[in-house]
Amino acid sequence: MSWQLTSADLADLARGATLLGTGGGGDPYIGKMLVERVLGDGSITILDPDELDDELFVIPTAQMGAPTVMVEKIPAGTEPTLALRTLERHLGRTADATMPIECGGINSMIPLVVAAETGLPVVDADGMGRAFPELSMETFAVYGVHGSPLALAGERGEQVVIDTGTDDRQMEWLARGITIRLGGVGHIAEYAMSGADVRRTAVPRTISMALALGRSIRLAREAKRSPFDAIAETLSPTLYSHVRELHVGKVVDVERRTTEGFARGRATIAGSDGDDSLEIVFQNENLVARRGGELVAIVPDLICVVDHETAEPITTEGLRYGQRVRVLGISTPEMMRTPEALAAFGPSAFGIDETFVPVERLRAETPVA
Repeated sequence: MSWQLTSADLADLARGATLLGTGGGGDPYIGKMLVERVLGDGSITILDPDELDDELFVIPTAQMGAPTVMVEKIPAGTEPTLALRTLERHLGRTADATMPIECGGINSMIPLVVAAETGLPVVDADGMGRAFPELSMETFAVYGVHGSPLALAGERGEQVVIDTGTDDRQMEWLARGITIRLGGVGHIAEYAMSGADVRRTAVPRTISMALALGRSIRLAREAKRSPFDAIAETLSPTLYSHVRELHVGKVVDVERRTTEGFARGRATIAGSDGDDSLEIVFQNENLVARRGGELVAIVPDLICVVDHETAEPITTEGLRYGQRVRVLGISTPEMMRTPEALAAFGPSAFGIDETFVPVERLRAETPVA
């Protein structure tokens, strides 16, 4: 069933999207402000993917670039709609709806900016089920929908169309290079598809899940309940049903650099009560977590760093020495764990020489506290 999203929902949505962004995806609070500016007292129609007409024409919209750049380089706000219009002109067809390419971080908000400006509805689904650093790392691509042609827009009105046919990695490489030359951030429209394609290739209902997550954390805090229990209860009936506590401790070291259009680095979290330290390696998003050298979670499962008391999610660019944190592992949907999916965004896609093992197997006896 379709539903209406208003400005009152945006703070909860941003919180839930930050959690699902696994440290990356860009700062959704900036996206929240962009949406609020355009939406005002209006509302956005959110479409359930199961109810889409087969021939509905959907063009996803998003931001790309290193999340660290967003700390200082705020978008003008006009770029994502410009990218959509550029792709529409190139294709000779107008969109019936837009959709996120990922449900985490600012890219949960960019389609809402487009919707608020154009009146288009937004499909409650995405192509990552979390956030990933590269445009080719999409369930869309895994199951047969390709990203080209892609339209990219910059803050000064720059417009570029990239068409690499079925080669999504080449599309990513070219778009990344242009984004770097635009100052590290660009806005895109890509993976144009039909309603039938959405149902076949997208991770369903991730906008509503992010909203429910953010709301449950807030309500638990207001009721003086454990927000960690609220996270586990909210996710239990979803495709993300397993939540595990991986570590509790203090951030003692963060190595972070922006290179080749990505924020890369690692964070070390000392354990409470003298426990082993946990190390997280990230490329925009958290990719692998090892405690005392032992693997405890690995991509594509979610590795989420949150405040140890409030469960407020912390992004990779927000990690700081001295923060008291809790690290959660969350299982991804089964469609993101197939051999085809793991080839696109499993450990080997990031050059990690480890085999994917589901977080519920790695931490079978340690449910979230």
